[in-house]
Amino acid sequence: MGTAKGERRRQELATAAAGLLRSGGFEAVRHRAVAERAGLPLASTTYYFASLDDLVTAAVERTSRDELAEGREQLDALADGPVATPALVELVLDQLLGPESRDGGLHAVLLRYERLVGAGRRPYLAPLMRELREDLDALLAEILVRSGHPLDAAALRDLVALVDGAVISALIEADADPRAVARDVMIRTLRP
Repeated sequence: MGTAKGERRRQELATAAAGLLRSGGFEAVRHRAVAERAGLPLASTTYYFASLDDLVTAAVERTSRDELAEGREQLDALADGPVATPALVELVLDQLLGPESRDGGLHAVLLRYERLVGAGRRPYLAPLMRELREDLDALLAEILVRSGHPLDAAALRDLVALVDGAVISALIEADADPRAVARDVMIRTLRP
């Protein structure tokens, strides 16, 4: 499995699994579905991944690393100096809810939060989720510093908790646009 071809196949399967995770949640990541999406034989999923848990872990890691890379690209595109609060809020919400939530992407928000909650029911994901949370916090902190709105670690966690609570509340109330609800909470919170 240490060959270039083996690593390429493993990455193709991880990419396929990540695509399924992003579009259908944990339940969509199944050996057969991953193999079909990757265009590889079914046996390749069990050859390159010891278990479904390993495949799910690869899907979560690929999805999250891709999202972090997208966030880093957005950060790199930021102009130096203070950023207006509405633009900052949209950038932070892109990291927390996904850019696909901008146009009322309720399904994307639901899947992202299902992934977060579902990870809590999968203890094998705990170490990875802690690492990814640290990476996300670092990205958010850098966005806030670069935009002239620095927050310490506790205030950043509070802000994320406020957004998460607003989103969950909006989902419970069947609000069609949880991003709008989260946006309002963030603007009130970040107002000087």
